[in-house]
Amino acid sequence: MASHIPVNHPLRPIYRVAGFIAGAYLVVFGVLGAIQTAGEPFANETGIRVLGQETNMLSSIIHIVVGGLVLLGAAIGKNLDVAIDKYLGWALLVLGSYALATIRTDANFLGYSMSTVIVTYLAGLLLITISLYSKVVPESQAGAPRQVREGRTA
Repeated sequence: MASHIPVNHPLRPIYRVAGFIAGAYLVVFGVLGAIQTAGEPFANETGIRVLGQETNMLSSIIHIVVGGLVLLGAAIGKNLDVAIDKYLGWALLVLGSYALATIRTDANFLGYSMSTVIVTYLAGLLLITISLYSKVVPESQAGAPRQVREGRTA
């Protein structure tokens, strides 16, 4: 049974670049957040804004680690980026959902604001989408392109 996830997508290089940019953004946000929140409590609502989002030191470290792993996967490729983007994308969605549920409570130990939740959701969805179109297999396992299977020439 064939999978419905495309393999050897012609736009794979663009998706890898998009993954690299997403990872770079997460790292930059994390580093700037760590610089801005130095000396503040590690995990609480700080109200310190970086790139339009609220953060604290714990959140900044999480973003640096996630972004670094995404950058590493994008640099290595070989379907490692597919797995990294898929699992870390889902992890960002879970993190954003937790932050959304606790945004105005004492359980908001990540110091997220609504704008941070939105950006976290967007980054997670972008990584999941990239993982769906980045898989590479040998040509012998790829099968014919959809246009050929459907009898179209263009």
